[in-house]
Amino acid sequence: MNGTRKLHVKSFGCQMNVYDSDRMADMLTPLGYAETGTPDGADLVILNTCNIRERAAEKIYSELGKLRLLKDEAARDGRPMLIAVAGCVAQAEGKEIMRRAPAVDVIVGSQNYHQLPELLDRAARGEKIVDTEFPAEDKFDALAAPSRHAIHARGISAFVTVQEGCDKFCTFCVVPYTRGMEISRPVEKIAADVARLAEAGVREVTLIGQNVNAYHGKGPDGRDWSLGKLLYRLAEVPGIARLRYTTSHPTDMDDALIEAHRDLPALMPMVHLPVQSGSDGILAAMNRGHTRAGYLRVIDKLRAARADIAFTSDFIVGFPGETEADFADTLSLVDAVGFAGAYTFNYSPRPGTPAAEMASQVPDTDKTERLYRLQDLITRRQNVFNGSFVGQTLDVLLEKPGRLDGQLVGRSPYLQAVHVMADEAMIGEIVPVAITRLGANSLHGEIVNARATRDLAEAGA
Repeated sequence: MNGTRKLHVKSFGCQMNVYDSDRMADMLTPLGYAETGTPDGADLVILNTCNIRERAAEKIYSELGKLRLLKDEAARDGRPMLIAVAGCVAQAEGKEIMRRAPAVDVIVGSQNYHQLPELLDRAARGEKIVDTEFPAEDKFDALAAPSRHAIHARGISAFVTVQEGCDKFCTFCVVPYTRGMEISRPVEKIAADVARLAEAGVREVTLIGQNVNAYHGKGPDGRDWSLGKLLYRLAEVPGIARLRYTTSHPTDMDDALIEAHRDLPALMPMVHLPVQSGSDGILAAMNRGHTRAGYLRVIDKLRAARADIAFTSDFIVGFPGETEADFADTLSLVDAVGFAGAYTFNYSPRPGTPAAEMASQVPDTDKTERLYRLQDLITRRQNVFNGSFVGQTLDVLLEKPGRLDGQLVGRSPYLQAVHVMADEAMIGEIVPVAITRLGANSLHGEIVNARATRDLAEAGA
């Protein structure tokens, strides 16, 4: 192909979508596409959608309305422009999207995007395509490895999908319907991906999946490996200094994974463990498969394995039938665990899920008021957690330049943004940072060696 075509990919929702978007871009690069940060002037725009949040589909239609105007403008200039919708909204509402937004050329489901080159070729010839059937083959087997250049361009931290889909069927959730049942990638394919990332300068890898700790990929010994065993394997990859994983389910937090937290210095002491509610009655209605006491037992086991571990979580407020007493149980659970942070959401019905048909839907006013109280409590807890590090020293992975000249931004083991004054050549290093103050959404500090040098100079003066 002559020349370069511009590709704009916009991701919505979870880190899985970010990973998928990156792989789409990697796949299209050999076809002559180069990523651009804006849809203006793009030859191909892909919206990679998420169906978890409220009014997710309507937000996509709003985006598509703007893209239709750009496509009309491109047509007047004699420049063809293609629009594709991928991801979970595409999976759930494919034909409806095509009906309501005829400017769309390709709709591809969350398990089919490895077929994009072929689908785009057909679309370029004028065909309108909806491909949302779950394929027989594993898309991961069909995806080429990302290039070293593409990896390097995305920084020193990377996401690697190890597991996809979910078999839990929580009554509020669309994931089993849009992502399908659980599949896990083979151990050595994941290890090869991580080694390639390390060779390109990546220092931190986050393993992702809709239910990542249900991982059961085939190991080199022919047996299914757990996530814990996989982490031991990845900790051996030269150059990888930090490992993380998300998102977990409490019922899949097995002993092997807990032991990995005890044994692996590279496995960071921050666990995102969604609970959704502190009420046993609501947990049962959600079909979560665990109780409040069961969740707290998991927390206790992890703390026994590693004393400095911290937790974040997800909460849904106003699930059908939730009473003030149920909500009080959620508040007390936040106090009992002492979460370092959490994502909180008002319940919103997802079409096709059992909870959407339940009686006793909670009024919006009650949901909003409870959400405010929950978020206020979590914010106070988060501030206490972050403030506890002032005067302490944290190992910080320096990631990118900050807003100020000579400033770098890194991440602590607990994913806090940390600002320090340091040379840009230090990006990719892990350095001890003495935390000096708490910012609005970050920590500020000084690299310990730099601070010691300054103190000596002042003492000599």
